[in-house]
Amino acid sequence: MKRIKTATILSFIIGAMAVFIGIRVAFLGQKMPYYVIGWLPVYNLVLGLLTVFITTILIWKKSRLALPVSIATLVSHSAVTLLLLFSYLGTVSVFSLIAMLTRIIFWIIILRLLTIQKREEK
Repeated sequence: MKRIKTATILSFIIGAMAVFIGIRVAFLGQKMPYYVIGWLPVYNLVLGLLTVFITTILIWKKSRLALPVSIATLVSHSAVTLLLLFSYLGTVSVFSLIAMLTRIIFWIIILRLLTIQKREEK
């Protein structure tokens, strides 16, 4: 049970951070001290909203969909990070790459917690 609570909190935190920054940059036009690829804040905002309002709730309720949706989130962030590394290298800010890598690390931890919990329940 403690693992589910930790996974829920981590999911909410990483999602809320993406929503907060996404709104500030994508919709309020806050200028960052580095170049931001136009679609990236929108992507982060959308994934953040999905994380806060869908994935976090699925994890919290111990839904059977929590693990597949969490995997999909990790795959999405990983794919975008690879896209940034291979298609935008030299253009993308190191800060954007660090933010994406942080999301990946969070989701690996969340997935580990979920799989351990699932294994213990069997």
